[in-house]
Amino acid sequence: MSKPPSLTSPHQKKGCEQQQSRRYFCEMLARGVIASAILASQQAQAHTADLSTPEENWLDFDWVDEARRRPVPVRLYLPNQVPSQQAPLVVFSHGLGGSRNGYSYFGSYLAQHGVASLHLQHVGSDRSLWFGNIFNLVERLTNAAQDEEALARVEDFRFAIDRLGKSHLAQRVDTSRVIAAGHSYGANTTFLVAGARVPRKGTLVDTRDHRVHAAILISAPRFYGEGNFQEILASVDVPSLHITATGDDIRLPGFYSGVEDRLDIFTATGSKNKWLAIFNGGSHSMFTDRSATGGLFLNPQVKMATRSLSLAFIHHILHGDESALRAWQVQYTDILSEFRTPAPPVRPNTPPPENKPVPVVKPEPAPPAKPAAPPVKKEPEFSVPIAR
Repeated sequence: MSKPPSLTSPHQKKGCEQQQSRRYFCEMLARGVIASAILASQQAQAHTADLSTPEENWLDFDWVDEARRRPVPVRLYLPNQVPSQQAPLVVFSHGLGGSRNGYSYFGSYLAQHGVASLHLQHVGSDRSLWFGNIFNLVERLTNAAQDEEALARVEDFRFAIDRLGKSHLAQRVDTSRVIAAGHSYGANTTFLVAGARVPRKGTLVDTRDHRVHAAILISAPRFYGEGNFQEILASVDVPSLHITATGDDIRLPGFYSGVEDRLDIFTATGSKNKWLAIFNGGSHSMFTDRSATGGLFLNPQVKMATRSLSLAFIHHILHGDESALRAWQVQYTDILSEFRTPAPPVRPNTPPPENKPVPVVKPEPAPPAKPAAPPVKKEPEFSVPIAR
């Protein structure tokens, strides 16, 4: 019996074969994308494994400053130690729209290494800004950046230290010698308590808290509406650590601050004892608890580097030992764009060289990136001895 005539023309048959080929290609491509996504997720989880926050090392308090009728919620990351010993204290101020829950990778790590970290929540510029009518968002952000809230943040800082010093935890934390720290708007707050003076009505407003002995400034923006950094920051004479990245641009409705502002701010800061770490790439928000912004693999690396550098800086402030700072630079060379250190002291009877710039230590060019994820870096193993 002869075969029935085919209902498919050679042209149609060729078209079907092409469709099947495309379908097969798309299926294989989808499988490859899914497999790559799973692998990337597993690698990212491996990189962020060391950033987990053990819940047992923090306490939340809902304090209220009755004199100002203003709530001051805080989270205290507390080292596990004998109550008769006092831990050094860092007081951390969040950025615009943040809360006490943020920067857990930072506070938890310090507590694990013998340093208490008190994270403030500034209710006039906290996460509540993101809720409400979207059309009023710019107005809410603008109001939160005005003088009234900026000064209220400073008072939050003072009140929280006073309140902690009068609490049942006073014997466990040294509130007399504080290291102020903050990210973004919180870095501005840190500057104010560390000695920055803003001109108002023909005078310089001084909001310094003399318990602050050092400052950690992460992604410090310019003081919006102020043009002269030098006038504002020349009076900041405490040792300071500045941390940023080449991709550290602030882009909020009504606000913009590029990474060049961080460099100008570092230069204008009056202290001779100041350090500047600039990471390659990244973003402004990678210094928060957000896990993907700034690069899937770079994000956790920068978090680990930031907290390790901060601990090394604290160790130097408390004990005058720079060895951990030097070791840190060597360890994180491959993700650093630049690392500036204080100028070496001038020997007696030796005139300093004219116009000598702050020395810049530049890393060697990194080798070409490999397809595989970079290895997880191991952070320095040391703790800050507790003050007795």
